[in-house]
Amino acid sequence: MRIERFRLEDPAQLVGQVRDLIPAGESVGVAAGRIVDDVRDRGDAALAEYTARFDTPGTDLRVGADELEAALDGLDGEVRHGLEVAISNVAEVANAGVAEDREVSLPQGHRVLLREVAVRRAAVYVPGGAAPYPSTVVMGVVTARSAGVEEVVVCTPPPVAPVLLGTCALCGIDIVYRMGGAQAIAALAYGTETVGAVDVIVGPGNLYVQEAKRLVSGQVGIDGFAGPSDLLVIFDAGDLGSLRLIGLDLLAQAEHGAQSLVLAVADDPGLLDALAAELTALAELRPRQDAAPCVLVEADSLDAALAFSDAYAPEHLELVGPGAEALAGRVRCAGAVFVGWPGATAFGDYVAGSNHVLPTGGSARFASSLSPRHFRRRMAEIRIPAAAAASLAQAGAPVALAEGFPVHAESMLARAPELREN
Repeated sequence: MRIERFRLEDPAQLVGQVRDLIPAGESVGVAAGRIVDDVRDRGDAALAEYTARFDTPGTDLRVGADELEAALDGLDGEVRHGLEVAISNVAEVANAGVAEDREVSLPQGHRVLLREVAVRRAAVYVPGGAAPYPSTVVMGVVTARSAGVEEVVVCTPPPVAPVLLGTCALCGIDIVYRMGGAQAIAALAYGTETVGAVDVIVGPGNLYVQEAKRLVSGQVGIDGFAGPSDLLVIFDAGDLGSLRLIGLDLLAQAEHGAQSLVLAVADDPGLLDALAAELTALAELRPRQDAAPCVLVEADSLDAALAFSDAYAPEHLELVGPGAEALAGRVRCAGAVFVGWPGATAFGDYVAGSNHVLPTGGSARFASSLSPRHFRRRMAEIRIPAAAAASLAQAGAPVALAEGFPVHAESMLARAPELREN
């Protein structure tokens, strides 16, 4: 593992230096745009061409019910148990995030009912590639179900691993599309002869997938732009057992690939030296992490470490050790926060109940993890009695006139004839 050492002085400046360690991704906007436009214009014909070109030719787009049933029956027992735990925990946490309707009574005598309504159709994109990601099926599907979405579909590039199909069946999904890339996002956004259009698309994917999601975001809702994964650890635990656990957590996050970025921050250079030695020893037996950089940052204090973390806005933040753990209530910018040495980030990826679809690339400054909110929209239902209308017209008409909208004013005053006559 490549270890980089920094001394923290200016948090914002160091954030830029650290992020520059990962090369910027190639620009795929033009190519993704052409694919999206082509699928929107030609539907299934274009979708089939791109699927044959980029994935597997001659594949039925929709997975049959018999395949889903067979995949469910074929799930390894321990894997199925783990998925069932994940499904149960994610559902319980997601259900807690669904708000009840709330009515507000206002001084003028009218009422505003704030209603939350789920979208009708949503799609969960599950990446293909080197390994299947059944956990992503769980995170997306269970959360959409908790939100009250009527129809949830899954799409993933072919060939589709049986464990993915089994997980879809376990989650009660009966519509699974074998398609990936920008063409899949376009088909879901605009619809084709085979693929029904949806209202929201969520899930991670490669640059083409993410760029396509950005391009169609005016047509459908999306969860955000998912970039490379990252983990930041603030620690003041000096025992070797805790250092080994921190090292394993950093290496585990580095498994996501060479563009992953893992960081550890402490106010004791001796602790950083010990962690560097632990990381070197652990990485020798775990070669998949060799290409991912690990950044070790020396801070003057744990307060300074927290200031750097908030400026960096990590996808995952771990706080280990008494002083670090005491910072938990002050964290402002992180996708998910794991407090204490037992709280490995990997638990959040699978079975903790929190969602592993998290804001990346510093977007935790303004974005949140995948939740029922991504599948629900709030609308107001307004009931204004006649007496309240008169009072509101007296307040609202002058504002409308000041903005140059006389008919707006007239519309309000028409509900208050005593004011109109004056």
